[in-house]
Amino acid sequence: MKRLMSAVSSAALVLGATAGTAMAREDAKPAAPAAAAAGPTDADILNDEKTPGDVLTYGMGLRGQRFSPLTKLTASNVAKLVPAFSASLGGEKQRGQEAQPIVYDGMIYVTGSYSRLFAFDARTGEEKWQYDARLPDGIMPCCDVVNRGAAIYGDKIIFGTLDAHLVALNRMTGKVVWNKKLADYQAGYSFTAAPMIVNGKVIYGNSGGEFGIVGKVEARDVNTGELVWSRPTIEGHMGQMGGKPSTMTGKLNATWQGNQWENGGGATWLGGTYDPDTKLIYMGTGNPAPWNSHLRPGNNLYTSSTLALDPETGEIKWHYQTTPHDGWDFDGVNEFISFDAGGKKLGAKADRNGYFFVLDRTNGKFVSAKPFVSKTTWASGYTKDGKPIYVDANRPGPPTTEKGATVFSAPSFLGGKNWMPMAYSQQTGLFYIPSNEWGMDIWNEPIAYKKGAAYLGAGFTIKPLYEDYIGVLRAMDPMTGKIVWEYKNKAPLWGGVLTTAGNLVFTGTPEGFLKAFDAKTGKELWKFNTGSGVVGSPVTWEQDGEQYVAVMSGWGGAVPLWGGEVAKSVGHINQGGSLWVFKLPKA
Repeated sequence: MKRLMSAVSSAALVLGATAGTAMAREDAKPAAPAAAAAGPTDADILNDEKTPGDVLTYGMGLRGQRFSPLTKLTASNVAKLVPAFSASLGGEKQRGQEAQPIVYDGMIYVTGSYSRLFAFDARTGEEKWQYDARLPDGIMPCCDVVNRGAAIYGDKIIFGTLDAHLVALNRMTGKVVWNKKLADYQAGYSFTAAPMIVNGKVIYGNSGGEFGIVGKVEARDVNTGELVWSRPTIEGHMGQMGGKPSTMTGKLNATWQGNQWENGGGATWLGGTYDPDTKLIYMGTGNPAPWNSHLRPGNNLYTSSTLALDPETGEIKWHYQTTPHDGWDFDGVNEFISFDAGGKKLGAKADRNGYFFVLDRTNGKFVSAKPFVSKTTWASGYTKDGKPIYVDANRPGPPTTEKGATVFSAPSFLGGKNWMPMAYSQQTGLFYIPSNEWGMDIWNEPIAYKKGAAYLGAGFTIKPLYEDYIGVLRAMDPMTGKIVWEYKNKAPLWGGVLTTAGNLVFTGTPEGFLKAFDAKTGKELWKFNTGSGVVGSPVTWEQDGEQYVAVMSGWGGAVPLWGGEVAKSVGHINQGGSLWVFKLPKA
């Protein structure tokens, strides 16, 4: 384990040293007050999924379905899709580009690695401005220096940074409007998710669970950046409301022993969704800390869970824990997507532990859990009341003087599905899940908490399950758990999915391709190589009477850093940093 911790710490320090060279192109001081320009309102954001002329939210709608009603681009004509332009992020900071573009008023806004934000002309690709955060030496991102996107509201574009700041920029000029420190980056906190806007508040989580930080969901006033409420995700910690202590999360020592809750993990590092029907925010929480489950008996609430929160107060209204007493790093951060079926208000999540969950989104009641990968060795299924049926022999053994018994576990800790968002089609009623087929040898070792140091207590080696493929894009019926079709890819899938009413599904591959599939049959209809791995999330919108598709290109993320044998197999893939935009040629 000492070797693993050293590798983690060294990687973090290397990334931090490189990041320390980043300089803000724009002055870091807040801009002078000015009359607010017209821009997206709360009503516009709430209605985003029904207005195909723009993309105002991460998820193409607060529910996160990533479904577009546009039909100009169809399964019949998508083969004619050609590039409209490509815009480079430039510089030497070309690591993983996991962002989803925001499109508004003839502009495309994208975040880049090392906490950068760019504004491009949506018709020509011309760069209008660029903001580079002034990152300090010693930042400690766990899993590459990525950023997954921004939020837009009024005259502001808002995103988080690797040193745990939240920054609001003027969307026309890139000048700083406000800049707020969220947490201490030297303790391991960072920010990689796209924020969400609900009722004039910026809702966000935090990153850093591998360093024993404490997960939180927080809300800030979108105009001032001032904190409205804060809700820790680990029981025993006190929440805040209006700058004063509010209520405790859970009950002290109900599912954690002693003072283990003080460094319990549970980072909410992916962001959330919002359902206007229930008026609830849904946030996923990460793994408990340390990974070594023998050091923290109990269910360890509220880690590896989905939480439903009141957007006005941050109070937890219900929770569902997908992996109680997680011992495999099966974060539960994956997006919880609202959908309606059979006259019921439901929600679905494809979890890292390899199971696809359907819940009643009004109260969190368990409906079903079906495997969406070929092998889950840690559990044999779920009971009717939603409890995992553990395979005890497949929990890593307790450590002695050096390490405990090694077990082979599938999926690996990188998950049956990791961060990359799935999509739901209102047309087919199917979910499209970017999944991976891999397992790991995993063992436990002794560990003690130290501020700013990796807090794992485990070692691992990731291995592919099959020789000819790792990534699988799967179309799944949420009501039956049936896999309707699947597309197998040699390398792991690490990018998001888009689906449209034109009977199309889009996703990218590490080999550099953006691909389009028939949403009903899975037939590959079109592909284009962008020159570097595609690990971003594609979007589509209508502009000047034409339908456009855009995606970020730039290989990176957790796979080349943590993937073991898998990482070696994709080591030849070149890094990059560019925005690609496509459309049909005019007749």
